[in-house]
Amino acid sequence: MDKVKVLIVAIVAGIVLTLLTGLFENMPGMLVGATHFGYPLAWLTRLIIAPEYYPWQVNPFELIADVVIWAVVVWVILFIVVKLRK
Repeated sequence: MDKVKVLIVAIVAGIVLTLLTGLFENMPGMLVGATHFGYPLAWLTRLIIAPEYYPWQVNPFELIADVVIWAVVVWVILFIVVKLRK
């Protein structure tokens, strides 16, 4: 695998893993009356005592930070795998 392919795979995997972690509840305790989703940062919030029309809130900074974190994790794993194969 060349470096560009590894980087693209890492970015795509980072996005996929971030979106998948949005399916699992994460309770950081920041806001009472809300359920948080996403790991390692809670980037998706569902308000229990919600506004009538849209109880879901996305924190774009934490969403982007999660994508970066997961992309780096995948990149490190791919880097090690590629080095071990050589």
